[in-house]
Amino acid sequence: MPGGQQPPKHYGITSAISHAPPREIDHQYTKKLSDAMKPFGVFEDEDELNHRLAVLGKLNNFVKEWIAEISESKNLPPSAISNVGGKIFTFGSYRLGVHTKGISSHISHVFFFPAYEDTAEVEAVEDAFVPVIKFKFDGIEIDLLFARLALQAIPDNLDLRGDSILRNLDIRCIRSLNGCRVTDEILYLVPNKENFRLTLRAIKLWAKRRGIYSNMLGFLGGVSWAMLVARTCQLYPNAVAATLVHKFFLVFSKWEWPNPVLLKQPEDSNLNLPVWDPRVNPSDRYHLMPIITPAYPQQNSTYNVSTSTRTIMSEEFKYGLSVTDEILQGKAEWSKLFEPPNFFQKYKHYIVLTASASTEENHLEWIGLVESKIRVLVGNLERNEYITLAHVNPQSFPGSKENRNENDFVSMWFIGIIFKKVENAESVNIDLTYDIQSFTDTVYRQANNINMLKDGMKIEATHVKKKQLHQYLPPELVQKKKRVRSNGGSSKRISLDSSHLDSSRDTDSGTPFSSPTPTSKPSKPASDTDDR
Repeated sequence: MPGGQQPPKHYGITSAISHAPPREIDHQYTKKLSDAMKPFGVFEDEDELNHRLAVLGKLNNFVKEWIAEISESKNLPPSAISNVGGKIFTFGSYRLGVHTKGISSHISHVFFFPAYEDTAEVEAVEDAFVPVIKFKFDGIEIDLLFARLALQAIPDNLDLRGDSILRNLDIRCIRSLNGCRVTDEILYLVPNKENFRLTLRAIKLWAKRRGIYSNMLGFLGGVSWAMLVARTCQLYPNAVAATLVHKFFLVFSKWEWPNPVLLKQPEDSNLNLPVWDPRVNPSDRYHLMPIITPAYPQQNSTYNVSTSTRTIMSEEFKYGLSVTDEILQGKAEWSKLFEPPNFFQKYKHYIVLTASASTEENHLEWIGLVESKIRVLVGNLERNEYITLAHVNPQSFPGSKENRNENDFVSMWFIGIIFKKVENAESVNIDLTYDIQSFTDTVYRQANNINMLKDGMKIEATHVKKKQLHQYLPPELVQKKKRVRSNGGSSKRISLDSSHLDSSRDTDSGTPFSSPTPTSKPSKPASDTDDR
């Protein structure tokens, strides 16, 4: 290069789109973006941060004490006891530095953990794909994972990024380490961590507000959004957050799925672990929106995405681009980006899914199972020859008193439906009974298999028209947005949608469940969306 200049550092699998430095106006827009996010509680204050750090410090000390006690009980010599060790590592949103004010610190990762017998609200999930202990400690919710490393000692400065640390490990320990390793790799692969963090806060807030934040329901979870933002940062390494948010929508509104998003070239560490590779694994060829974790063993974090959820997210990327275009032209404020859609005005037809139980404890257990299976119902609807799109709203709602027994605990989910336009539509009677019955049978069978099903646990799904939604929801959710005339004559919208920031726990650690093997290739989404 002229003048002996070093070429700019290369990030990602392609060269950057632009190395342009930020202008003064870009910094101004970034400040406005940050200010617009503050009312949503996405930034933690210093007292909360210090409390969280103190809790993690206490846990770390407990871990070391517990290991010493176990070592003594095994009659190890004092010299050996002083060498063995354990350490808590964080992962997910906390390790990325984007956790939300007041939301749980579910991100703790530990190499050895004590049996917290005297800790209240402990729940051990041993048979999960990644075994976990969930509990509340000093007011902070913790998800504790365990991995036993093939090392003589665990130094405090241990680096988890090297693949050699996985040698001779049990597969469950490898899965437990995956969340930490993926998070560390993402941070290593972005040019500027602070720009990445602010951009990711904005995109996560936008995704939650727009109802497309849920790995379980077939949208994207935290780690997937983090990887899309990281890829944007690689393509625009010198841009600040306001520019990066705009470029995020520009890049992914034009992305040609199912081309995968990769933060680095996948490497084979010769440990014979299963990795995402459509050349080798036929089932990987049917993933609709692959976003590949950067740490070995590489996995697709979005295997739950369906034709409907991909279509919905693609539309949201395009809408986000149009809004950020307006914002950066000075025609709108950042608050417009975070306005929720009026889901209950969007479609002519809906499925109302109701889960009820006779006690609160049974209800919490039951809705967890039902929610984890909703994408089965969406899949059934998508395969119906008369249905173009099935859009599940990730937010659940309490059942109205008119629609339940007085003592029951009820939750409801809503799925918007677009039917294909067919000739002689009046003579076509579309029956969704089979699609719904197949889903409810699946849920009851699963509950039976794990001995969860108890008296009073019920699930129902009903097809209703938009005009019937008032039977299930409060008026402010289902009435149209009012239009008022501004002084300039153009119309403004006043949102009467009471949706708020989804405060559900961001428990997506980047460790996927086993990828399903499709029996047939999914059909392409139909383009007829006139029914909205």
